[in-house]
Amino acid sequence: MKKTKIITTDEILLTLCQSVTKVLSGAGNSNVAYSPMVQKIQKTCLRPDLGCFVLFDGGFSGLVIINFTAQAAMEIYKKYLMSMGMPESELAQFHTSDEVGNVMGELMNQIVGDFTNTVRYDLHTSINQSQPKMMAINKQVQILINTQLDQPQARRVTFSTPEHNIFYLELAMDKTEFIQLHEFDKAEQEHPDDILASAQQYTPEHTVSASAEVDDDFLKTLGL
Repeated sequence: MKKTKIITTDEILLTLCQSVTKVLSGAGNSNVAYSPMVQKIQKTCLRPDLGCFVLFDGGFSGLVIINFTAQAAMEIYKKYLMSMGMPESELAQFHTSDEVGNVMGELMNQIVGDFTNTVRYDLHTSINQSQPKMMAINKQVQILINTQLDQPQARRVTFSTPEHNIFYLELAMDKTEFIQLHEFDKAEQEHPDDILASAQQYTPEHTVSASAEVDDDFLKTLGL
């Protein structure tokens, strides 16, 4: 008898952790790692020095929070922009800078976007995300989800950077299980890089050559 496959809240959390490392690695921050141990917590909070939260709803509802220490935020921010060719001398020097908040907010948007896309393909359900809100704070702020959760669960995972700076991911969502009823083939996710690479195969030279052939044939029919 086939064993029924069940996806739990903690496995959904693992998917989110993998989205964090994947996006940060692509943004010049390779070797960011998360702890193999996860904490059960009673409530989610924004914590100093730089906190960001995103609400999601749809197939299931919840809240994602990432709390960066000032050192972790600056390390990730600088490596990201320097990987795109910006000189370090032109970068912001403090985590309270609007530029740092905007960049970290964009990374958070990419992380949750990758997570929702993976959920769509792996669990065959859809969730929608709100716009990330990034705030520099010096006191702990409790965040409550503006959605009724029947059996709320909250988790915290510790991340570390190559320079040994720490940041925390917190997830609050319904206690849920996805039970696979039958086997199915997972559709391959389309990656923007692959789409661009395919498009580049059709170079302007090929287009000009084809146009030239058409023009020559047309002129021959006219006896020219």
